[in-house]
Amino acid sequence: MRLSEEEVAIIRQSAESVFGDQAQVWLFGSRVDDSRRGGDIDLLIRPAPGVSENLLREKIRFLGMLERALGERRIDVIIEHRANPRQIERIALETGVRL
Repeated sequence: MRLSEEEVAIIRQSAESVFGDQAQVWLFGSRVDDSRRGGDIDLLIRPAPGVSENLLREKIRFLGMLERALGERRIDVIIEHRANPRQIERIALETGVRL
């Protein structure tokens, strides 16, 4: 996994702050592969139960927190839709690493 321990801690703390203490985060895509270089940071967020109000606003807030803490980086965030999972969510959960 090509994230530092500090970056992982920042991502987890930000997700818990925005999406609840029980929020879960997966890193997926090229950053999971240690043999590759570069690439954006692809994250799947599973919000804590009961946190479902205006997820778009919360996603933007989360990205703002990450930008302030990590600097300008290319970060893609997918919010899991448990009731109707999309293919990208299944791929992220199958191939990703839980942070």
